[in-house]
Amino acid sequence: MPKLTVDGYGTFDVADGKRLVLAIEQDAHVDILHACGGFARCTTCRVEFIEGEPTRHTAAEQERLTSRQLTGIRLSCQIPCDHDMSVRAISRLEGSGRSDPGPTPQETITPPPEWV
Repeated sequence: MPKLTVDGYGTFDVADGKRLVLAIEQDAHVDILHACGGFARCTTCRVEFIEGEPTRHTAAEQERLTSRQLTGIRLSCQIPCDHDMSVRAISRLEGSGRSDPGPTPQETITPPPEWV
């Protein structure tokens, strides 16, 4: 069972393969945004890795980060928890001005992952 450490919140056991965005929200109880519902369209689920950054990306994540010229962050909706990792949730509901974090992402990565 992978361990997820969220800066300022603690370390949590998460189900192997669980989407990082869901682990941050459900297991660590952090009000992370996911305005598009976890489809790699909005970049509101962004995190910064402290340790354990995965080496692979989904094609959807890579395209979105490249098109928005974002570096040093990852999209938590496109990452499975399959090893220990430590992150900083940098896009949260608190202070965002939004009324809610967005639709709850599906259990599986969407769109279906094409690993690059």
